[in-house]
Amino acid sequence: MCKGSCSMPYPEAKYENILLDRLRKDDRHAFTILFSRYYKDLVTFSLAILQDQQLAEEVVQEVFLKVWESRYSLEIQVSLRSYLLKSVQNRSIDCLRHLEIRQKYMEMAHESPGLYARDTDNYILHSELAAHLLKALNIIPEVYSEVFRMSRTEGLQYRDIAAKLGVSERTVEVRMSKALQLLRVLLKDFLS
Repeated sequence: MCKGSCSMPYPEAKYENILLDRLRKDDRHAFTILFSRYYKDLVTFSLAILQDQQLAEEVVQEVFLKVWESRYSLEIQVSLRSYLLKSVQNRSIDCLRHLEIRQKYMEMAHESPGLYARDTDNYILHSELAAHLLKALNIIPEVYSEVFRMSRTEGLQYRDIAAKLGVSERTVEVRMSKALQLLRVLLKDFLS
């Protein structure tokens, strides 16, 4: 097979279609040809966006990995080259966004380290509250804890809970009210 800029026995579009057909048949050699043919140009293209050689190489490798993983269902409406360029462009832009978010987070962490220390405190407090809530739900009568769990854990609406339990919506409301009342008493140390 031809590498680089030597002439091909087929027009470009037909050559790409043959490569894609072979790729869909698990032809690793076709993938190697595809990789060898486009890798360097795609890295150069990604490098122009990312300004980082290693990241550009990673982006292009991810794109090729995705092509290989989706080879059976890969439908390309444009030329293979255009598809690869667009994929590399999109992935490079995603990578830039991720780097910008990470950079902003690092700047915020350096500017206000106390803020993130409070996050840890809040996480610990939340974990303790969750453990105490679980204990409290085991203490209160089952009819109340069941409604609370269905509402808060499963995210069910009162009408759905009523239908599931075979009771009226009003009964569900009363049970939820009672559950909340009991939980407030049992968790009073955690509620401000």
